[in-house]
Amino acid sequence: MKAAKFDYERPEDLAGALALLGRAGTEVKLLAGGQSLGPMLNLRLAQPELLVDISKLAETRRVEDAADAVTIGACVTHAAIEDGAVPDPANGMLRAVAAGIAYRAVRNRGTIGGSLAHADPAADWPSALAALGAEVLVVGPGGRRRIAVADLVLGMFFTALEPTELIEAVRVPRLSPQARWGFYKLTRKAGEFAHAIGAVLRDPARGIARAVIGATGSAPIVIADASRLFGDLEAVAEIVDASPLAQDPYERQIHIVALERALKQAQ
Repeated sequence: MKAAKFDYERPEDLAGALALLGRAGTEVKLLAGGQSLGPMLNLRLAQPELLVDISKLAETRRVEDAADAVTIGACVTHAAIEDGAVPDPANGMLRAVAAGIAYRAVRNRGTIGGSLAHADPAADWPSALAALGAEVLVVGPGGRRRIAVADLVLGMFFTALEPTELIEAVRVPRLSPQARWGFYKLTRKAGEFAHAIGAVLRDPARGIARAVIGATGSAPIVIADASRLFGDLEAVAEIVDASPLAQDPYERQIHIVALERALKQAQ
């Protein structure tokens, strides 16, 4: 199939993008890398009247390296993160996650902000960044605000973003040198979307022991205090059994395995 007819605009700045996004009576979609939106357009699962290309905006391509965090523009690609073109404040976790996303051709175009805004439950970034305690920097007509990645994804392809807002950047806190992380996903073959994701972070210097169960078919399940999991793998089954995943024996088992293997990586 071919995409339905739409208008295309490439604004020169963020203000221009917001003006187009807020155009009354018009269904608007934002284009960053287009690796998810492109197929949806061709299959006519998305039929916007206006496509607004934000991929070249300076605000969405910036990288800021501060003492406590790194801010990564929403349109920075997975490949740039994988290749080390972006500082990794997560002791290598960002590079490892980026390198496991789909295939290199996809990583060359796909963006970190686009992945979060798309909110596919099987995508890597929502789970990984929730485990790291990252935030998205959101801009809209009312100004700027921050949303924790753990609170951004509300369900399948559903986020806390307002229709007239966009993700400008992602802020990733800097881990202490002693921090340990684990990220494991179960796929049928390399490059495919995950069937189960386990992501964990233990940073004693900052008092953090967090775990995330991803690829649930809905929002990632965030365990804000997962300290007992790091000393008792048997507690993983208890955590999963307390979630809706327990209703399906297959889903229960693969998510237990993914989280256990992430915890072992973090030891």
